Amino acid sequence: MADTQQVDEAIGAKQAAKAERRAARLAKEINAFAKAHGGAEGQVAYIGERGARIVLVGEDGGWGDLVAPTYDIAEKAVQKAGITVHEAFDGEFAGKVKTGPYEWTRMAGIQVGGKRTA
Repeated sequence: MADTQQVDEAIGAKQAAKAERRAARLAKEINAFAKAHGGAEGQVAYIGERGARIVLVGEDGGWGDLVAPTYDIAEKAVQKAGITVHEAFDGEFAGKVKTGPYEWTRMAGIQVGGKRTA
């Protein structure tokens, strides 16, 4: 029984180390986004089995997102990056997003059966 416990602990330690590395990589990407956009704020949303989506909005209105394999990893990543995290994507936070012609054309094409771009 002791052998099983040691194997389980080793597997758990490997998984924890892997999760920590993934969170660090995501934090590095978040920091790169923030640097390119004059700062950033974010919101973490659970997306089911696929994990969690980190939505980023820059001070210049630019936006992007990252997907983490778990909600916990996403939370660790935004914490490591040190950005402001919002509970929901609404109100003033959503109002900071600036969309361009690409987004409007894409949304219109999908919504009303118009021509899709890209």
